[in-house]
Amino acid sequence: MKYSVVLPVYNEEENLPTLYKRIIKVLTSLKADYEIIFVNDGSNDKTKNILVNLNKKNPRVKIINFSRNFGHQTAVSAGLQHTSGEVAAILDADLQDPPEILPKFFAKLDQGFDVVYAVRKKRKENIIKVMAYSLFYKLLHVIASVNIPLDSGDFCVLSQRMVKTINSFPERNRFVRGLRSWAGFKQVGLEYERDQRFAGESKYGLRKMLKLAFDGIFSFSFIPLQIMFFLGSISLALSLIGSLWAVYMRFFTTAYNRVPGFATTIILIMFVGGLQLFSIGVMGEYLRRIYDEVKQRPLYIIESKVGFE
Repeated sequence: MKYSVVLPVYNEEENLPTLYKRIIKVLTSLKADYEIIFVNDGSNDKTKNILVNLNKKNPRVKIINFSRNFGHQTAVSAGLQHTSGEVAAILDADLQDPPEILPKFFAKLDQGFDVVYAVRKKRKENIIKVMAYSLFYKLLHVIASVNIPLDSGDFCVLSQRMVKTINSFPERNRFVRGLRSWAGFKQVGLEYERDQRFAGESKYGLRKMLKLAFDGIFSFSFIPLQIMFFLGSISLALSLIGSLWAVYMRFFTTAYNRVPGFATTIILIMFVGGLQLFSIGVMGEYLRRIYDEVKQRPLYIIESKVGFE
């Protein structure tokens, strides 16, 4: 049995020494062959040099260096495409996902599962971030066309069959946990407590979090388009009612002898205008993704690889 551990990294120089020691301790205890694949997502600190030194100490450490920052989900995808083990594990490099629980995941995989995903029982993060994540996962769980488990991130262990399946998906706007759920096969979740970041600051700012959320929603749900249709139907119905009301007021009452209300006109304009802008925005998100796929650019560009034959 050979284990492949995929670790996307971006400016994690403060975490890498401790991360490596903890992962090595776990993998050596398994008494099996292994490889550790670090995907350097365009880091501009000392991350690249540290990884090279780790490879010199341990040839089982392999490195993929991107030409620039392509994003976390792309880095995960690149790592999976370069695995050679029968089992692959995905972890973040900030040590919020403790490597020490990997043996429990591997043991569960031996029971015939193709995916063992981590379910965050508790987050040691600020309350605003916890609430935002909770709201997103609940929303995604409700509207997604596939069953994406609540509070499950990218931290997981995959069989070789699942790795090959995910690698076969051609889309560029990647949402790995969604692809994992869409693929099916036998899956199970294990609860764990997500730790605080070991060192440094989070590289996942508001913009990246919103992109990830949008990729999840617009890649695995048609609900936004259906909402547009629903709101448009309501707007059309209200317009017809308003037209009939206007005809009645014009020909059967004396109300139109007075100046019509300014506030009512402004409210109607704002409602219709807002509805149109919202609909255009939703359509734009879907069209942007279609445009990305049509261009057929590569998912990422590799500057160099270290440790691969």
